[in-house]
Amino acid sequence: MRHLLRTAPAQSINARGRLVTFERPLVMGILNLTPDSFYDGGQHNTSDTALTKAEQLVADGADIIDIGAYSSRPGASPISVQEEIDRALPLIEALVRQFPDVLLSIDTFRAQVAEEAVKAGVHIINDISGGALDEEIFPTVARLQVPYILMHMRGTPESMQTLTSYDDVVVDIATSLGDKVASLRELGVKDIILDPGFGFAKTLEQNYELLHRIDELHYFGLPILGGVSRKSMIYKKLNITAQEALTGTIALNTLLLSKGVQLLRVHDVKEARQVVDLLF
Repeated sequence: MRHLLRTAPAQSINARGRLVTFERPLVMGILNLTPDSFYDGGQHNTSDTALTKAEQLVADGADIIDIGAYSSRPGASPISVQEEIDRALPLIEALVRQFPDVLLSIDTFRAQVAEEAVKAGVHIINDISGGALDEEIFPTVARLQVPYILMHMRGTPESMQTLTSYDDVVVDIATSLGDKVASLRELGVKDIILDPGFGFAKTLEQNYELLHRIDELHYFGLPILGGVSRKSMIYKKLNITAQEALTGTIALNTLLLSKGVQLLRVHDVKEARQVVDLLF
């Protein structure tokens, strides 16, 4: 049967000895261990509820589970490095035992957390700050030689929405990401995934400009992650809540796939997997 869509050609990544290619889009399931994330905060912050959620993500077809132990929501309570590690590591160790074939990523901007997570079995480091919040994260990624998700953000989660002045939002994002890709390459980092950072230091209008022009980022030849799941760019535009934003998420994920995006980061894995299965 003829497939409707194709992803854009992109560099494969080596996830601790496993070659990951992107001829078919991958689905990354979000697993927040925090009490205060914007959509599912507090739902999975015990070991039993987190493991149950992980089992559901795998059953629904997640290729990657993205584990977050520190909320990036503006106004979220800061926690120490040790508390972030203590939240994440027991689950990582349990997932490595129970689902050895599922790729794991750690959603952190802290080098020490990233290193401990990789030692425990994580395959990918997902840094919302693009290296801006911990100067040791780039050298740590280079030393560990694991794939790195490089996201575009300005400032911090607290200040980012005051830093939305761009000459051309897509060109400026591409320039910023390109500079950081060059820095990572100089350090010897081989495997990079780009995340343009929907919702981070972007206005509602800028998010949609980026959405419609995200294919311009294929210039780098690197895999692109699209992360719009239940974000305010959906629920504020529709004047609904995050809990009501599944239909909007599916619609925008479909548009991202039509633009050649290779990886979807989502709360609702089953629905994202169905979209991929319909189109590829």
